[in-house]
Amino acid sequence: MSIRTERNAAMPETKVIDTTLRDAHQCLWATRMTTAMMLPVAEKMDRIGFEAIDLMSAIQFDVCVRYLREDPWQRLRLMRQKVTRTRMQSAMRSKSLLSFDVQPDDVNFLWLECLARNGIRRVRAIDALCDLDNIVGLLRRAKELGMESVGSVVFCQSPVHTDAFYAQKTRELIERAGIDVMMIKDSGGLLTPDRIRTLVPALLQVTGKVPLELHSHCMTGLAPLVYLEGVALGVTQIQTSIAPLANGPAQPATQTVVRNLRSMGYEINIDDDLVNEVGEHFRQVAQQENLPLGVPMEYDQFHYEHQIPGGMLTNMRFQLEQAGLLHKFHAVLAETARVFKELGWPAMVTPFSQLVGTQAVLNVVQSERYKTVPDEVKKYALGYYGKPLAPIEPEVLDRIVANGSARIALEPQPLAPAVPGLRRKYPNSSDEERLLRHLYAGSQVDDMLAAGPMKTAFSYDKPVVRLLKELAQRPRMGRIYVEKGDFRLEAR
Repeated sequence: MSIRTERNAAMPETKVIDTTLRDAHQCLWATRMTTAMMLPVAEKMDRIGFEAIDLMSAIQFDVCVRYLREDPWQRLRLMRQKVTRTRMQSAMRSKSLLSFDVQPDDVNFLWLECLARNGIRRVRAIDALCDLDNIVGLLRRAKELGMESVGSVVFCQSPVHTDAFYAQKTRELIERAGIDVMMIKDSGGLLTPDRIRTLVPALLQVTGKVPLELHSHCMTGLAPLVYLEGVALGVTQIQTSIAPLANGPAQPATQTVVRNLRSMGYEINIDDDLVNEVGEHFRQVAQQENLPLGVPMEYDQFHYEHQIPGGMLTNMRFQLEQAGLLHKFHAVLAETARVFKELGWPAMVTPFSQLVGTQAVLNVVQSERYKTVPDEVKKYALGYYGKPLAPIEPEVLDRIVANGSARIALEPQPLAPAVPGLRRKYPNSSDEERLLRHLYAGSQVDDMLAAGPMKTAFSYDKPVVRLLKELAQRPRMGRIYVEKGDFRLEAR
């Protein structure tokens, strides 16, 4: 591989968008980073010099409510108090927000308003089908609210995802939404140095003064090289994670990418010492909580056949093993590649990677293809999520329509406004709470609120050490017993 090393003096500096607090722990820690883990280093991250700090997307809201029992809006407000220089970023996934279901426009617009008033200053919108009707309105509204708008195209490898296709979608986004930044989003870690050499020049022909940003993952081990080549070709913004929350299925490491780009003559104005201090904090958090650290991955050609994102691949294997079907794992991967083609090459990112993978599992396990069709597969085939990029194979489409739920209308209907009803239903709640109640069924929001005040302090001490320190603060206790198995500790 050859990377251009001569730097044009007129070229702007390379800017870094940090993904440590969003995508990195989503990939490595199943999105289980708590607010208390973030707050101790938030002010340091604010001073590093990042162009933006990516903080929240659909899955962060979901995990906060359902598993961490933290109010995600409160997380934003707490971070806003500490991050005052750097724009905090949130991502919107088409019109679906937190689920597969498309939401009415007024719900999506209210979501943007709540993001803005809770501290978000940069919004990125994606649509995995590149159906720009799903995101143009969101990006325009974000700009009206004073936020920087980032449009994106999702990279995928297929006969329809050509450089010309991406250039045309980029031109349309700039013309229709007036975006501030254009991003290549390689969620599957599929870009190679060879492909970036043709893709970036094609996009730069239409971006004009709009900066080009690059986001990838390290599933094949190529992303660090792709970043170097991309910057050499004219990419001016890159997304990285601070090691040790980097590599593996996450983004390339900030420390390594910055060092390599500087050695090539590029200017990057971030504080290395602060980066290392933040990295040390998360190394200690990982050690304390027994969480994995990112390590470089080897190149795997088979990844380009099924294109399943790393986290989903791990979950799929685990679920098959739990069901006693691990011996069918490779058959499922082969079937995934087949379904991917039959359904018209939907980009293998959420929600379509799950949609394709689930159908593949059902096809293999039931020994009859498309015998059972999930509702989401039928909705996709009928255009509920947007227009498929390529025609679905006719025989497959017939099976999907015949075997899918009869409750799903053959043509999607316009969605009625929902916000007025929410305000009538929850008259004493904030818009933020109303949105959560709209999106989470049952008692999930009540359970989150019942968990009490959010924990905001993090201790590196082991649980037993923390226990002893707490007990030491209670001077009236005369005798303490700690017992576990054969271990017994008595203190007087």
